[in-house]
Amino acid sequence: MNRAQRTGKQLMRAVELVVLAVIGVATVIAIGQEVYAMVELGVVRLADLLMLFLYLEVLTMVAAYVESHKLPVRMPIYIAIVALARFLVLDIKEMGNWELVAVSGAVLILALAVLAIRYGHVRFPYEKNLEGNPLEYPPRS
Repeated sequence: MNRAQRTGKQLMRAVELVVLAVIGVATVIAIGQEVYAMVELGVVRLADLLMLFLYLEVLTMVAAYVESHKLPVRMPIYIAIVALARFLVLDIKEMGNWELVAVSGAVLILALAVLAIRYGHVRFPYEKNLEGNPLEYPPRS
């Protein structure tokens, strides 16, 4: 790898870390705003708790990405499932029958996707190198 490629890779990693920090800080601020709103109203609703779970999932995803430099595909799917559940809880009274079926079907499809991914990881595990880490394809040079 020549110097320009190395510098480009380091620059991309730095930008990546800055953006992840911004996402993390913004999520913590949003959590604070949500808790403040609950305290102000003196009421904790299910929608508020689901929103906090969404924020927690985002923070978990950021932490996993910083630690492994990879984004597990299941995490955004979990976030989507919780977001759709929150949407159902908040808007179920205003939803038509077909909208309810569509959102519920979307949750089912996402859950089946997670199940398929998990099955694939268990049934067809990644090959490991001598250090016990998954092999990368194509190998990095």
